[in-house]
Amino acid sequence: MFENKIVGGAIPKEYIPAVEAGIRDALAQGPLAKQPVVDLKATLVDGKYHEVDSSERAFYTAGAQALRDGVLRGAPVLLEPVMRVEVVAPQEYTGDVIGDLSARSGTVTGIEPHSSGAQGITAHVPLAKMFGYATSLRSATQGRGTFTMQFSHYQRVDDDTRQMLVKKTA
Repeated sequence: MFENKIVGGAIPKEYIPAVEAGIRDALAQGPLAKQPVVDLKATLVDGKYHEVDSSERAFYTAGAQALRDGVLRGAPVLLEPVMRVEVVAPQEYTGDVIGDLSARSGTVTGIEPHSSGAQGITAHVPLAKMFGYATSLRSATQGRGTFTMQFSHYQRVDDDTRQMLVKKTA
């Protein structure tokens, strides 16, 4: 959200949209890992205008830089999508399935027996860790396990992942 609280003409009205555009564009590529910045309100409260040196481009750049500086001062966090995974597999493979989900940084939230002798296992797993899971599940259950996956929520990435992402984009 962008809010203009300029009073008294510190910045001419024709430059306010340029400041907002700079802020919005800077939101698309955040300062940490070039990922979008979300859940933020920017308020324009003051500025300086110079008759000769001011331009729309200068105010655009000032808005973008102010956003980057402000976000970094606010201790931003990186979030990753977490999926709700439901696995159905024969009971004898329950330990292998739980072990594989745990190895993928998953948290098992429930185990429920099914009438067919199978177990239903529910877990929350970061999406990045789910690539290749279908093959892994087939191997662990001799092709007798199935799973469904849907978005659950976002969570903060762990420190090792954060450092890797920030270093990769630096």
